[in-house]
Amino acid sequence: MTKVTGNSPEGTPTWLDIGVPDLDRAKAFYGALFGWDFEDAGPEAGHYHTCMLRGEPVAGMMLNPEEEPDVYWWSVYFATDDCDGSVKRATDAGGEVVVPAMDVMDMGRMAIIRDPRGGQFGLWQGRSHTGSRIVNEHGSFVWNDLFVPGDAGDAREFYKALFGYQVEPMQGAEGLDYTTVARPDGRFMGGVLGGEGLVLGGGSEEVASWLTYFAVDDADAAVRQVRDGGGTVDEEPADTPYGRIATVRDPFGVPFRVMKPAPDPES
Repeated sequence: MTKVTGNSPEGTPTWLDIGVPDLDRAKAFYGALFGWDFEDAGPEAGHYHTCMLRGEPVAGMMLNPEEEPDVYWWSVYFATDDCDGSVKRATDAGGEVVVPAMDVMDMGRMAIIRDPRGGQFGLWQGRSHTGSRIVNEHGSFVWNDLFVPGDAGDAREFYKALFGYQVEPMQGAEGLDYTTVARPDGRFMGGVLGGEGLVLGGGSEEVASWLTYFAVDDADAAVRQVRDGGGTVDEEPADTPYGRIATVRDPFGVPFRVMKPAPDPES
């Protein structure tokens, strides 16, 4: 388990949220799957719900404000020390601003960016709300991958320019266009996979998409719970050097992965 007590270093995945067409159904699904409770921030915050794990915030949930959207997704937010400065670096590197930098009450400052390949993500400069307080354990995120249809080289260059990431091919992934990304201090943050046919969000447009891995105690039990809750399974649980992983979708078609991480060899 990792408990986060303050703002994470720049470029660290720090928060997740999702817009859904039915909050009650989403709470029932994710509550049963991950053991989450929910806190409603009230009408002044658009009834944004915080997903709580043992009393600590790990993600957010809200009604999708768009009329009849055809795709829903989990949005990952990356920590920044200067939201406005990060927005400028993103646009200088070829990104597009979806939501300009704005204050969220006293909680922090945020923006939504689209990378040059269409991958959408958030920036979060924490104030009273520093992001997910628990990571790397059952019911919290443990990893994030960017899936890029075709050649992913320009996407990698964008995130290097934005966050100063180190990008290296993953050992054991020979034959795949897969690289890890790490902060300047060497801490791994996620990965980037390029290739044909990588359309994850349920739409027909081939754009890049971030995919979140949630840690679970038992990947097979999590897959059974996904089905029981009205979700679907794209890829059954399979063992990898990094853990046992399955690709699933919630009742609204949102893809994510459940992962029983492999034991840390240093623990």
